[in-house]
Amino acid sequence: QLVESGGDLVQPGGSLKLTCTGHGPILHSFTIAWFHQAPGKEREGIACISGSGANADYAESMKGRGTISTDSALNTVYLHLNNLKSDDSGIYYCAAAPGWLRHMCLVPAVFSEWGQGTQVTVSS
Repeated sequence: QLVESGGDLVQPGGSLKLTCTGHGPILHSFTIAWFHQAPGKEREGIACISGSGANADYAESMKGRGTISTDSALNTVYLHLNNLKSDDSGIYYCAAAPGWLRHMCLVPAVFSEWGQGTQVTVSS
């Protein structure tokens, strides 16, 4: 089971830290990814990381604005978001899949375990 938290109302240009905590299997042996779903749009992958933290990848929209990291002791993955824009509003989900998915780690269809999501609203 994955549980996201950290979503909030934030002003344009602001920052947030989203948290994804695993309750159950140790995330160290999984790929964990963050997905963003804007209202009326499909869910898209924005950042992913191997459970060990050794490998990570980002969507072009997140490069330079987002940082994904892990805390193995807490079985938790974080997503730091900076310079937020109104287009970043929506629900953020974390997902997990066994192993390191490499080039597929931002593809929603390959993930079987999902959290319930956390709402981010970027507005002045």
